[in-house]
Amino acid sequence: MTEFFQQLINGLSLGAIYALLALGYTMVYGILRFINFAHADVFMVGSFVGYYAARHIPAGTIWGGLIVLLVAMIACAVLGMAIERFAYRPLRGAPTLNVLITAIGMSLLLEYGVQLLFGSTPRNFPAVFPSSQVQLGDLTVSSNQLIVIGVAAVLLGGLQRIVFHTRLGAAMRAVSLNPRAAQLVGINLNTVIAFTFALGSALAGAGGVLYALNYPSIDPFMGVMPGLKAFVAAILGGIGNLPGAALGALILGGAETVVGGSAYSTYKDAIAFGLLIVIMLFRPAGLLGRFTAEKV
Repeated sequence: MTEFFQQLINGLSLGAIYALLALGYTMVYGILRFINFAHADVFMVGSFVGYYAARHIPAGTIWGGLIVLLVAMIACAVLGMAIERFAYRPLRGAPTLNVLITAIGMSLLLEYGVQLLFGSTPRNFPAVFPSSQVQLGDLTVSSNQLIVIGVAAVLLGGLQRIVFHTRLGAAMRAVSLNPRAAQLVGINLNTVIAFTFALGSALAGAGGVLYALNYPSIDPFMGVMPGLKAFVAAILGGIGNLPGAALGALILGGAETVVGGSAYSTYKDAIAFGLLIVIMLFRPAGLLGRFTAEKV
């Protein structure tokens, strides 16, 4: 039983990171109805920004680590807005396939651009927060895991506050429901979409730093597998549904960690795609998603 709870805590930490990524996917889909495949590479850029920020900021303390995290979030927010402005906005109204191909191209551009700038050799991520082991009864939890869970909870709570209790959040929800009607009542579509990309990318940047805390090796292709799993988590919970994305991420992180600690650990990466197949067969709208009739 102790081992089960130990794996559960590990899964909660991993699921919190997936949640930060999955929310970016689901917000963009909710507004524009397409999947931003470059989102996983914004996550990777966040880890690199954190790596270089830690070399100039006195990390190793709580405040130093929070500053590194904030720098990565700001840089990724700016990157997200730039991607939206120069890659996706000119294609607004174009066929979905055009936007999909552009998203894949942007993903490859970020991956190979970072490889060109910084090389392909994996780098050891510095300890930006103080690291120690915490005993909770028979359980051993690293301080990094507690930081990941705590920071993710604060960021998810902040996102919930922004989306459901601010004017910009109300504008985001209005655009998600009906972009044309939102424009008619005076909502600036470009501003809302840019803000959505900034918000999702900032969460991805934070996720990149938090992921590197527990898996301290970064490289230009590190976002591929976490990005795929976060995408699965968003679908599992119900794409376009914020609480659903967070729930799907926690379920996926827990399942993956439990399998990883069992005799079937070699199949832990397959669990995400197995869950995707099951949910598509029995509940295509996701756990918290709603079935909607599609007009033809």
